Amino acid sequence: MVSDRLWKKDFIFVTLANFLIYMIFYIFMAIIASYCVQIFHTSTGIAGLVSGIFLIGILLGRLWIGRMVQEVGSKKILLFGISLHLLSSLFYMFASNVLFLLGTRFFHGIAFGIAHTGAGTIAAQVIPRTRQGEGIGFYTQSQIIATALGPFLGILLSRNWGFKAVFWTGLFIALIGFLVSLFISPPMEPSKQPQPKRGLRLSELIEYRAVPISLIILISGFIYFSLMTFLPLYGKKANLEGPVSLFFLVYAITVMLSRPISGRLLDLKGPNFVVYPCLLLFALGMILLGCAKSGFLLLLSAVIIGLGYGNFFSCGHAIAIKSVPPERIGLATATYYIFIDIGSGIGPYIFGLLLSFMDYKGLFFLFSLVVFSALLLYRFFVSRFLKGGMDHEDRSFK
Repeated sequence: MVSDRLWKKDFIFVTLANFLIYMIFYIFMAIIASYCVQIFHTSTGIAGLVSGIFLIGILLGRLWIGRMVQEVGSKKILLFGISLHLLSSLFYMFASNVLFLLGTRFFHGIAFGIAHTGAGTIAAQVIPRTRQGEGIGFYTQSQIIATALGPFLGILLSRNWGFKAVFWTGLFIALIGFLVSLFISPPMEPSKQPQPKRGLRLSELIEYRAVPISLIILISGFIYFSLMTFLPLYGKKANLEGPVSLFFLVYAITVMLSRPISGRLLDLKGPNFVVYPCLLLFALGMILLGCAKSGFLLLLSAVIIGLGYGNFFSCGHAIAIKSVPPERIGLATATYYIFIDIGSGIGPYIFGLLLSFMDYKGLFFLFSLVVFSALLLYRFFVSRFLKGGMDHEDRSFK
C-alpha cells in the first residue's frame, strides 16, 4: 500500500530547491534593468530587451528538456539546470558589454527552464496522487515566498554593496540549491530500454492533454504579468505609489494563506469546485483595481486577485499533471509552464501598445472581460474533459 503522507524528505527538499531557483530568478530580475542603465548606460528599451530575452531562454530550455525527462531522469535534469545557474552567475560578473550580458541572460533563461522543469517533475512524482492538489499548493508556496523576498534582497544588495554582491549571492544560492538537490531521490527512474531514433515530433515537445488547461493559464498569465509590469506606473499616475509598493506583498501573503486550503478542496471536491470561484475572483479583482481611488481598495484588489489568480495557478498545474499518465508528467509540467511563459512574455508588450488608445481603468475593465472569457473556455474545453475521468491512477478529481 502506497503511503499518502505528504511531508516526506524528498518533497521537503524539492520544495526548498524550487524556492532557491526562484530566489535567483527574482533577485536578478529586480536589478537587471537598473544594471543595464547604470553600468552600460543603455536606453530603457535595451534594458527591457536584456530583461525579456530571459523568456526566450526559458521557452527553449523547457522545450528542449521536457522530452528528455523520461529518458534522462528528473534528478539529473534538476542538477544539470542548477549547474547552469552557477555558470550564469559567474558570467554576469564578467559581462563587459551589453551583447555579452544579453547572451548571459539568454543562457540564464535556459538554465531556469531546465531546472524548473526538473524540480516540478520531481514534485509531481513524490506527491501522493490522492493529495496532488494540496501538495502542488504547498510546493508552489515556495515560489510565492521567493516573489516577496527575491526582489527585496536584490534591491537591498545592489543599493548597499553594488551589483557584484547580487551576482555573488546568486552564485551562493545556486550552490546551496545544487547541494540540496543531491539529497532528493525521485521514485520513478528513466526507462533503461533503448529508444529507437526518430524525427522530432510535436508530441515530444508538447503534451496535448495538458494544452486545454494550459491555454487558460496563458490567458490568465497574460493579464497578471501585464499588471505586474505596469502597476508601478499606474500607481504613480493615480497618486497611489505607497499602496502599490505593498500590493504584491499583500498578494503573496494572501496566496500563502489560501493555497493550502484551495489545494485540499481540489483533492476533496474536484477542480470545478475551485477553478470557477478562482477565475470569478480574478475578474472581480481586476474590476475593483480599475475602480480603486484609495489605497484600501487597491490593496483589497490585491487580496481578491491573490485568491483568484494565485490559487488558479497551482490548481491548473495540478489539473495538467493529473490529466496524464506518470511517465508524461514531466512533459505536462513543461507544457503548462511554456504556456505561462508565452502569456507573461506577450502580455506586457500588448498592454503597453493598448495604453496608447485606452487609459489604465479601461484596460483593467477590458482584461476583466478577458478573464470571464477564460472561464467560458474552461467550461467548454476543460471542465467537460475532466468529467470523463482524467486521472490515470485514481478518481480523486470528481
